[in-house]
Amino acid sequence: MPTINYQGTKLSTQQKQELIQKITEVASEITNTPKQFFGVIIQEFEEDSLGSGGKTVAQIKAELKK
Repeated sequence: MPTINYQGTKLSTQQKQELIQKITEVASEITNTPKQFFGVIIQEFEEDSLGSGGKTVAQIKAELKK
């Protein structure tokens, strides 16, 4: 069973449903594997628990709003 992992900031229920549906559809098309074989795992983190370039996601988002 192929498993797809998403690790990122918290998502709404609607965002999770859409992410699972679209990721599964694309993976199924590319690999020619039935959708029913794919599992999707979503791991969510607070914005201050993820970082890139030496800054937290919360800091980066705040800077982008300026």
